[in-house]
Amino acid sequence: MAHERPDGHLSSAQLEKREIVEQIKQKIENSQSFVIIDYKGLTVAQDTEFRSEFRKNDVEYKVLKNTLVRKALNELGYTEFDEALNGPSAFAFGTSDAIAPAKVAAEGVKKYNKMQVKCGMFDKKFADAATCEAMSKVPNRETLLAMLVSVLSAPVRGLAVALNAVAEKQNG
Repeated sequence: MAHERPDGHLSSAQLEKREIVEQIKQKIENSQSFVIIDYKGLTVAQDTEFRSEFRKNDVEYKVLKNTLVRKALNELGYTEFDEALNGPSAFAFGTSDAIAPAKVAAEGVKKYNKMQVKCGMFDKKFADAATCEAMSKVPNRETLLAMLVSVLSAPVRGLAVALNAVAEKQNG
């Protein structure tokens, strides 16, 4: 990054970079999770389709400068991402569903076979590529809630069937 001007003020380019770093920091702080993706090899059509999948899943997908993301993460106290912030990097931020960025990224990796997930963050903690892969396999919130309702309602259903059988026996 450039140095301050001799008069101690920042140039307009430095101010712009500073503003972008602040926006990235806000995005990181407001996200439940994010993943960093090496997207090299995708055609324009594949990238457009990939972006569309992220949008459908309420995930913000952006290509950002590694140096600015590194600065934002470092200012927030994260240095574990430094190694991953080399080469082509796209960032998928999940604000409403922590699993969605990893899930969509993993599906894209399988579908296009040209990119990889570098690493990510879940619950404000660094996650390596293997952890991101594991997180992509976790059911989303709605599926987990449906599973919970099913588990909770099974005993009630069983009781209702048993009471109905007893009542039929007494009436029959």
